[in-house]
Amino acid sequence: MDSNEFILKYAEDSGFDKTCIYFYSGSPNLNKVFFSENDSGKQPRLFVTDTSIARLDSIKDFIALFECDANGSANTDNGSSNGSGCLKEGSVLKYGSDYLLVLGAGEKFKTIDSVLTIVRAALERNFTRNCTFVAIGGGVLSDMTAFAASIFKRGIKVEFVPTTVLSMVDASVGGKTGCDIEGYKNMIGSFWPASKLYVWSNFALSLPENEYISGLAEAIKTAFLFDKEMLTLFEEEKDAIMKRDNAILEKIIGACVRAKAKIVQEDPRENGRRAFLNLGHTFGHGLEAAAGLGCITHGEAVAWGIGRAADLSLLMGLCSKEFAQKTKDIIASYGYDSGQYPKVLSKAFPDEEKSLGIKRILQAMKKDKKNTNLSQIRLTLQKGECDTIITTAKDSDIEKVLGKTGI
Repeated sequence: MDSNEFILKYAEDSGFDKTCIYFYSGSPNLNKVFFSENDSGKQPRLFVTDTSIARLDSIKDFIALFECDANGSANTDNGSSNGSGCLKEGSVLKYGSDYLLVLGAGEKFKTIDSVLTIVRAALERNFTRNCTFVAIGGGVLSDMTAFAASIFKRGIKVEFVPTTVLSMVDASVGGKTGCDIEGYKNMIGSFWPASKLYVWSNFALSLPENEYISGLAEAIKTAFLFDKEMLTLFEEEKDAIMKRDNAILEKIIGACVRAKAKIVQEDPRENGRRAFLNLGHTFGHGLEAAAGLGCITHGEAVAWGIGRAADLSLLMGLCSKEFAQKTKDIIASYGYDSGQYPKVLSKAFPDEEKSLGIKRILQAMKKDKKNTNLSQIRLTLQKGECDTIITTAKDSDIEKVLGKTGI
């Protein structure tokens, strides 16, 4: 199991120290990472995963170590043995001094109740401030587990094993944590970076197609923001990327992590250039809320939002027609919706007038946490490749790029 290390160091006045990021080749081996022969005397850890991740073949040896107090062994043999009941939502399993909490899978479980479930599991097992939470999963799990770590006894260490492309290239890096509330994305949260990340690109091979595509959107976003060479890779190596060529994936994931780490190091609390990372997100979050959280993957919503941001930039005279078209062409080439009015809304609400859907997207965008003025929507837009600004836009201009006519 080969690995190399990259260290993200935070500014002295940030309140944070560093994140050690380990990149591994080959199949994931959580047992070797977490249960070495030199584990004696370590503090207890609470591993947090979900019902889908817990049944992955790639971590079955790790899951098999844990036992359910009431129902016996958690060795599920991919969910087919008598121990499969131990991997139900809310189950807590034990191995030595460590515990494994299993949450429900998906965006609908990204709630304050799930966060408090993590806190209660630690509290009931007498965890101290010297203990560690470890999230094994995608962005939903890392966001919630880190948020729970930030509030448990005023803060304990958290580590991540990202299992999705989206989490590897974006969500697990930089310390943003939180959960959804009242149908809006990440309205509750904190900044609490992981002390360690363990990155295996091979996890991408087991992802469902929609989850893989979702993660690629964040990588494409990073390429537009910071890396012209990677953007060319997305243009010229689409077939290999879609076939999940491991060498190319390792290159993309490594480049994205380093790009995000660099800007997080400069601006850990998003007071400046880190806000560039929100390209496509204000539109995307608005769409997720309008459609209903979980109706469209986060990455697909962000990809659609990048297209809308390009058209808005063109409308506001910030970018060329050629750049806006190139942006939408790349988005469309990977199968994302690049049209003005999102297809997911037409499908979810077939009898609804377009104007009502646009209104709901706009209302959700107004609640975006990045806004600093209630009368204006704050967005990340681009003038060209790797040429990004933060600005505000009028409602009427946003409505135009969403397809509203007669304004």
